[in-house]
Amino acid sequence: MDALEILSNINDVFPYFQPIFSADEQRVIAYEVLGRYKSAENVISLGPFFCDEQIPEEYKFEVDLLLVRKALEKAEELDEDVSIFLNRNAELLMYGHGEPFLQELLEFESRGFKLSRIVLEISDHNYSGDLDQFDNLLQYYRTYGIKIAIANLGSENHFFERIGELEPDILKINLEALKSTSIGTNFNDVLFSVSVLARKIGATLLFENIEMSYQLQFAWKNGGRYYQGYYLHPPAAEFISRDFLKPRLKEKFHDFIVYEKRKLEAVYTTAEYFQAKVQEIVMKNRKSGYEELLHVLGKEMDHIVFRLYICDEDGFQKSANLFKENGGWSIQAEYINKNWSWRPYFLENIIKMRNERKGILSDLYSDIETGEPIRTFSFPINGSEYLFIDISYQYLFEHDQLL
Repeated sequence: MDALEILSNINDVFPYFQPIFSADEQRVIAYEVLGRYKSAENVISLGPFFCDEQIPEEYKFEVDLLLVRKALEKAEELDEDVSIFLNRNAELLMYGHGEPFLQELLEFESRGFKLSRIVLEISDHNYSGDLDQFDNLLQYYRTYGIKIAIANLGSENHFFERIGELEPDILKINLEALKSTSIGTNFNDVLFSVSVLARKIGATLLFENIEMSYQLQFAWKNGGRYYQGYYLHPPAAEFISRDFLKPRLKEKFHDFIVYEKRKLEAVYTTAEYFQAKVQEIVMKNRKSGYEELLHVLGKEMDHIVFRLYICDEDGFQKSANLFKENGGWSIQAEYINKNWSWRPYFLENIIKMRNERKGILSDLYSDIETGEPIRTFSFPINGSEYLFIDISYQYLFEHDQLL
């Protein structure tokens, strides 16, 4: 991209706006500003211009400031509760120590544009400057009501580290990864961690690059409040009606809700089945030793489970593992006295089982040893001992509503 051509024809630089929709209202709640340039042939994205390290920062800032000015002038016609997302990498934001950009925003504030409507979508994974100064600048901007969104920050470790440091208002998740079948489970696990962290710090999840219905469903299921992508609406020079997709989104969400209810009913029914089945076997064999009880359970539930063991209420394993491999059952005595209280929800589930005197069917998770998706049914044998039954992936696959 010829930087000099753009600077010589800077009036041909203008903003495009991509709408962002909310789950709770099913309407437009914000627009992301994207840079465009009208060349002799067509309209082209300014993304390569801003990513080109050979172009001086002052050139980029001049073009960006014009985009911001034009975007906010146009945004003045929007409802006051519609936000404007502005992409800023660290170098651009730190230009002139952040003051020229802030002064531009303050000029619009003096005209009645509330800065609480501004969301800075930041990226700093290639930034070589002082991160502490950058973070201080962001906190300074926040004193004016400006919100912070974290987009793609490169490596997962850096991503989580920066979330903890900045405590952003919005976390932006790129669903491009869902196109790959090779990263499905890992992506789900990472996303679950992100969603838990977002909930802890009070951040909102925004899913971008939604290009198909299943990606919208994925975003909805995983706690996404805001959605953006070509499946919903492409970037355009003009704004759209806020209720443009309301009927369609309501219909989609209804379908998602029906599907999830059906899955939850299947999980509930399975938990009830295991409760009755296991309780009957345990009652019939209450005088048996650990190993004998586990063998009876393994024989009765041979087509369902692949691992069984018994722990006390503190998480210490009282029995060996009864483990299924190569079509038969084997004893793994090395697991006796191992402690599992460090596992998420372990002690919480123990207290729940003790008080409610019934078993619990876990959510879907990856087994540490096999790597396969499994569920665990936990059952209180008595007041101090608890049975754990790991359900095989094969059984879950045959009852796919459990996956």
